Amino acid sequence: MDYLDTVLRRLAASDLCNYHPGLPAATEPTALAAIALFAHGRDTQAARLADRLLEMQNRDGSVGVDRLDQTPGWATGWSVLAWRASQSSPVFRIEYVQGIDLALQWILDTQGALVEQTDETGHDTTMLGWPWVDGTHSWLEPTAMNYLALRHTNRGGHPRAREAQRLLVNRLLQSGGCNYGNTVVFGQELRPHVQPTGLCLLALGGEQDTTGRIGRAIDYLHGELSDRTTTASMCYGLMGLAAHDALPAESDDWLQAAAGRSLARDASSYHLALLALAALGNDCPLLPPKTAGRSQPALP
Repeated sequence: MDYLDTVLRRLAASDLCNYHPGLPAATEPTALAAIALFAHGRDTQAARLADRLLEMQNRDGSVGVDRLDQTPGWATGWSVLAWRASQSSPVFRIEYVQGIDLALQWILDTQGALVEQTDETGHDTTMLGWPWVDGTHSWLEPTAMNYLALRHTNRGGHPRAREAQRLLVNRLLQSGGCNYGNTVVFGQELRPHVQPTGLCLLALGGEQDTTGRIGRAIDYLHGELSDRTTTASMCYGLMGLAAHDALPAESDDWLQAAAGRSLARDASSYHLALLALAALGNDCPLLPPKTAGRSQPALP
């Protein structure tokens, strides 16, 4: 992986972790960059970013989308995963555990609004997950993020976690993959997309499924991913497949191609972090603990 040293060097030098160069720092890219740097042994640089997440945490435990916007708090789960990633590092701080505890309380206290089930609704609207914005319906991606946070903090058996697992499987399309939350509109099944499918499969790593939807989602990604797939979709797709031990043989070549395109146009820290995480394959620290094949250190 000739690109990886360049990716890590640029990521470690990033003062502001954002979605696109020139934009303000945002929580999700900052957290992903911290996780990637911890995973690759760049502990000092990773801790600097983990500390910034602590500075962005609100008193209620949530972490807003960026430094300017304290709400909505959908990115809180990513912060938990970043602080969790520090716990086998020599730069570990007890403040990270305190941040996790406060954030988890907010996560467990927050839920999507229930919507009445009708014959025209494709998914089960009575399942509780997490919304993008407080007071709105539960959506797939924030539910996947917070479910990952619960699984990585030894709370995978919590009732909210088990409900999240059922919601994620329910939102997978019968034909394979998933959209961003809905499944059927006006009787028509929606088209799947690579990035949410990858994130959903990542969160569901190691879970049992009697409906066959997880297997069809894996097949969908195998059919969609190629060396032309855009960087974020490529990385989430590969991490989702890694969570089910289903990485294609061409994954390294595809990442090389995606990295070449991203680095040539001044890649954002968001894309750099995703490339560094996807490059770890089955050792990616975002994989749920049982799937990753590693024992997790107990929370103090």
